[in-house]
Amino acid sequence: MTAALSAPVHVSSTGVTAADVLAVARQDAPVALSSDAVAAMAASRSLIDAIERDGRPVYGVSTGFGALAGTPISPARREELQHALIRSHAAGVGVPMPREVVRAMILLRVRSLALGRSGVRPKVAQALVDLLNHDITPWVPEHGSLGASGDLAPLAHCALVLLGEGWVLGKDAVPVGPVGVAGSRVPGGEALAAAGLAPLTLAAKEGLALINGTDGMLAMLLLAIADLDHLLAMADVTAALSTEAMLGSDRPFQPELHAIRPHPGQAVSAANIHRLLQRSAIMDSHREDLAHAVQDAYSIRCAPQVAGAARDTLDHARLVASRELASVVDNPVVLPDGRVLSTGNFHGAPLGFAADFLAIAAAEVGAISERRTDRLLDVTRSRDLPAFLTPDPGVNSGLMIAQYTAAGIVAENRRLASPASVDSVPTSGMQEDHVSMGWAAARKLRVVLDNLTSLLAVELLAAVRGLQLRAPLAPSPAGRQAVSAVAQFAGSPGPDVFLAPVLESARDLIAGRVLRDRLEAEVGPLA
Repeated sequence: MTAALSAPVHVSSTGVTAADVLAVARQDAPVALSSDAVAAMAASRSLIDAIERDGRPVYGVSTGFGALAGTPISPARREELQHALIRSHAAGVGVPMPREVVRAMILLRVRSLALGRSGVRPKVAQALVDLLNHDITPWVPEHGSLGASGDLAPLAHCALVLLGEGWVLGKDAVPVGPVGVAGSRVPGGEALAAAGLAPLTLAAKEGLALINGTDGMLAMLLLAIADLDHLLAMADVTAALSTEAMLGSDRPFQPELHAIRPHPGQAVSAANIHRLLQRSAIMDSHREDLAHAVQDAYSIRCAPQVAGAARDTLDHARLVASRELASVVDNPVVLPDGRVLSTGNFHGAPLGFAADFLAIAAAEVGAISERRTDRLLDVTRSRDLPAFLTPDPGVNSGLMIAQYTAAGIVAENRRLASPASVDSVPTSGMQEDHVSMGWAAARKLRVVLDNLTSLLAVELLAAVRGLQLRAPLAPSPAGRQAVSAVAQFAGSPGPDVFLAPVLESARDLIAGRVLRDRLEAEVGPLA
């Protein structure tokens, strides 16, 4: 069991918060079921037990699944039915999903069961909690989910471990990019035994309740929302640094110009950029120069409009995710009055749309960042900076190829911005004839955000080089902090160096909090 890095998360009959999900996924917070959740599940289970005694036909309790919903299952074979369901649905292929995604997904399935509408015994939810608290992460392949009925295959791979079967990630597992893991895998039964846990025997309805949910796509969406929230602040940082390095104007970022077009995100980004540009000798050097360009290029002047639109899209996605966090996502559901009714709440359209919208928004934030990088490197547009930001162009190529890398990433993001949620493929003998592709939408969103991190890292390096080359003019306090942070691994402009490790370090600055904390100490919190 790993050492917990945050306070325990208590899963109640009202669910969990987005912060809870992040704490469990990324900080290994321990998890506990609250007494009210246990009571809600026990009450729900008693209704299923009554249906079993009465012999009423209910989907998933006494019938087959999907296109086999009309096939009755005898009482003697209903336990077998639930186990067969998990084994048959654990049919994913490809590299395993990252640990943080799987941990978030498991917590979200516990959340859904704890609402008391799934008819499972409390011990089923506790078994999932035990996986989290003993650092047992199921091996969940990247391909298999269509987003309806929810994330069946990924959740089945999680549930299979509860039965003492399937695979879990070995302790040597390490992330490989945003959607993969490298390392060994361990049989699920061995992992349970090593933790002192016993395999679970499922009762009627419980196998179906373990896999019929949107937990995988919601997990990825919640993680992406947190990541993009930070990256948008860093996009404002790199835009401000580039504006300063290219002798741009801070006038377009004044609040009164954004009050007359009242998109909330636009005002936030403009305010960030404006504050970051203050107290700059570089900006003061040309502020009243009549020969200076009256209007900057769109990639500079319209930075708040693009990043702000992305912020507003993020707010929409956050609202969708909050609603899903409050939702009962299962089929069938057990109502307090004893009715067990089929529902379509497992359909992932709301989450798929939100993930696709975010991918489009993030791709555009990356695209405008690359345009600023290109301007910084182009001697005809960079306002007297040397070609490719090298003091000795010709023998040295400076950041020329870093911009090639950025251009290639922009092209990939454009492909990934094509929505997955419009690409339904019917399945299950046309019973499931429209699916959401929400898993695919959320999965590719993770790649887009990883790419955005790289694009902002290239711009950060280019903007800092530009500020260094403006010496002896001093940049803003924010600019000085950025120069100091980047110079630790990139040095000063000079002969060409091996750029890949420099860019990796710049990525770390963009993705982490170190640079942001230093900047906020100078200008106040960045929204």
